[in-house]
Amino acid sequence: MRVPLSWLREYVDLPATETGRDVQAKLISAGLEVETVEQLGADLKGPLVVGQVLTIEELEGFKKPIRFCTVDVGQANGTGEPQEIVCGARNFAVGDKVVVVLPGATLPGGFSISARKTYGKVSHGMICSTDELGMGDDGTHGIIVLPPETEVGKDAIELLELVDEVLDIAVTANRGDCLSIRGVARETAIAYGLPLRDPALIDVPAPNAYGYPVQVADPFGCDRFTARTVTGLRPEARSPIWLQRRLQKVGMRPISLAVDVTNYVMMELGQPLHAYDRRLVQGTIGVRRAQEGEKLVTLDGVERKLHAEDLVITDERGPIGLAGVMGGANTEIADHTEDVENATTDVVIEAAHFNAVSIARTARRHKLLSEASRRFERGVDPQAAAAAAQRTVDLLVLLAGGTAEAGVTEVIAPSAPRTITVPADHPDKVAGVAYGRETVVRRLQEVGCDVYGQDELIVTVPSWRPDLTDPNDLAEEVIRLEGYENLPSTLPKPPAGRGLTGRQRLHRRIGRALAGAGYVEAPNYPFVGEQVFDQLGLAAEDPARRVVKLVNPLSDEEPALRTTLLPGLLGALRRNDGRGSHDLALFETGLVFHPREERRAAVHLPVDRRPTDEEIAALNAALPEQPRHAAVVLAGAREQAGWWGKGRPADWADAIEAARTIAREAGAELVVRKGQYGPWHPGRCAELIVVADGAERVVGHAGELHPRVLKALGLPERTCAMELNLDALEEAGDGIPMAPGISTFPVATQDVALVVDKPVPAAEVEAALRAGAGELLESIRLFDVYENAEQLGEGRKSLAYALRFRAPDRTLTVDEASAARDAAVALAGERTGAVLRG
Repeated sequence: MRVPLSWLREYVDLPATETGRDVQAKLISAGLEVETVEQLGADLKGPLVVGQVLTIEELEGFKKPIRFCTVDVGQANGTGEPQEIVCGARNFAVGDKVVVVLPGATLPGGFSISARKTYGKVSHGMICSTDELGMGDDGTHGIIVLPPETEVGKDAIELLELVDEVLDIAVTANRGDCLSIRGVARETAIAYGLPLRDPALIDVPAPNAYGYPVQVADPFGCDRFTARTVTGLRPEARSPIWLQRRLQKVGMRPISLAVDVTNYVMMELGQPLHAYDRRLVQGTIGVRRAQEGEKLVTLDGVERKLHAEDLVITDERGPIGLAGVMGGANTEIADHTEDVENATTDVVIEAAHFNAVSIARTARRHKLLSEASRRFERGVDPQAAAAAAQRTVDLLVLLAGGTAEAGVTEVIAPSAPRTITVPADHPDKVAGVAYGRETVVRRLQEVGCDVYGQDELIVTVPSWRPDLTDPNDLAEEVIRLEGYENLPSTLPKPPAGRGLTGRQRLHRRIGRALAGAGYVEAPNYPFVGEQVFDQLGLAAEDPARRVVKLVNPLSDEEPALRTTLLPGLLGALRRNDGRGSHDLALFETGLVFHPREERRAAVHLPVDRRPTDEEIAALNAALPEQPRHAAVVLAGAREQAGWWGKGRPADWADAIEAARTIAREAGAELVVRKGQYGPWHPGRCAELIVVADGAERVVGHAGELHPRVLKALGLPERTCAMELNLDALEEAGDGIPMAPGISTFPVATQDVALVVDKPVPAAEVEAALRAGAGELLESIRLFDVYENAEQLGEGRKSLAYALRFRAPDRTLTVDEASAARDAAVALAGERTGAVLRG
């Protein structure tokens, strides 16, 4: 919300010495986020005056049209003689009043003006456009043409209000009242302790039976609808300079008088309005839900197919506007500059209050965010509708010579003001500060609340603060107005001997281990779209497809919480690969979310005391299951080529090794078997298993991704990935990592090459060797896989293992090492059919 300081001063008598920076500091202290203070005209220097075009000579022989003009600037040039100026614009004629900058002046951006020869003529100054003066867009994209009654020679800096300060406020979603000059003025008055001249406090006629007929079929969607009619508007009437300038300063483009007035009142009071051309409205104006499949062409010229939940404004033909979002083209106000004969002279003014959730959903459904919808979805003062309609009527009568009809329509759904019962010392408990009852009552009254009671306060919330719904909201108001900076700073005192939990230490060790193995951590947002499960090739009954959906997602394209880390990591890999980084190894540890079978409503925890164990347990029971996962993705080269030798590409073995790295940190023994699941290539996928309480449990998968998945997600060829459940791995581990033992006795190494059938997994052979070797076996490593039908036979392969034997208390003899090796080979032969390679 952009707030000109000059406009703000109309409603609050700020000290003359207060600057925009001073007001910014006060509002920030009160809890409003004032991002910047823009200094309009800070580097502007005159003379900048009003001139009247006397003559125009068209200069020939140039690539673009050039005009040599003489302009009467009165006595501003010191001589009273016409000023000769070269100009390329075409949107003005002889007799028009324009803005002229004379030699010696400086325009915004430090652009100095002097007499100079151009196009064969000497130009003594310049005829200005809005862009050159830093005024913003006025829709003309040309020279400023002033009203005919403007006085020649008048100072244009003062006339156009070019010097001002504009506060740019980032209004949070709960403070819709501050999307108006009225709301910001109220906060400013409170911050300075000054009275507020509320622009909504004007005389409003009572509703009667003579107003324009209105029928509201959905009082929940529209609980208030005010309609007023103004006739006899002058077709040639245009918005005065002061109104156009205020709209430009708040970031809006002047369009036409009727539209500008409704926009002006919206920015002033925060109440969105809409003006209909009365000639184009047929019959009673209605408010109802759209019929599925109805269509409406909105003011932006787009035909929109309506949804059954959309709230629409109608006449006897059908929809004429999307309620609270945008009007329809079939009742649009006609611009007098295009067709004076058919210009709008009679208007019906709508000032209504719509349900915030309904408007927000309609705006997002149609991807049509407007200034009106932005206010309605954050909360609009329903009591301001009649005042806003009256203010609009008054301005149209004043500026366009219209006549306000006596009829006043006001359709209101009965409602009671919101009251909140709160202990007088509740803000004290929340803040840890003794404010006292008098301070609490005074601050709540400054906000606009009516307060009664002694120890127990009964607070009636003002209509412009729909965000105040419970005692904690009222406590927040007291605390922010008393000043967040005045809250005492108290450091927590943790009991000695406590630090990170075992779970936290494990996660940090895993992150360090993966980083040491060459992976880069790439945290991602925990949101996904359900279409990604199709791209990953998950089966229709896969549990990963059951998601927790958000009521108000950041993006409609990703409305669900993730059940796997792979979509985010693969998206990061794709982006980096597309930007030239082709050798990638990324990892992430984070939560995934699975809905519970039984859905429960979450409880609201108190803030003035520690929640009870039962309350915390009830909250946890309503949350989805949130196991922590770890995942890696790889593409490109795993080892770079150089003078030291050849490099190698990343492959499925690297993904499996990453899982083993994580398992070692968790103190768990990982069993790797051939598997098949979702996005992985069926012939290059490993199933990761741990044994807990005597039962095997699959904790993840690793390997190379399926080519169909690579194509669907736009990934590099041979991309590999691994994901496993850290919580399950932690449960299977021994918790505390053991330091390696260093023996003083030498190691005995025995190599064996075993021939087995090709389908036999190397992991099964290794497990048999490990079991047969007994306690003397220190480590086992597969160092060679050989396949040759001529030497080994059809369908056979050779697996070569290096076995290291060591005893903790003695040096092993050759016979002992050989006996352990023979026992290992014997058991491998018994279990897998392996035979020693001759």
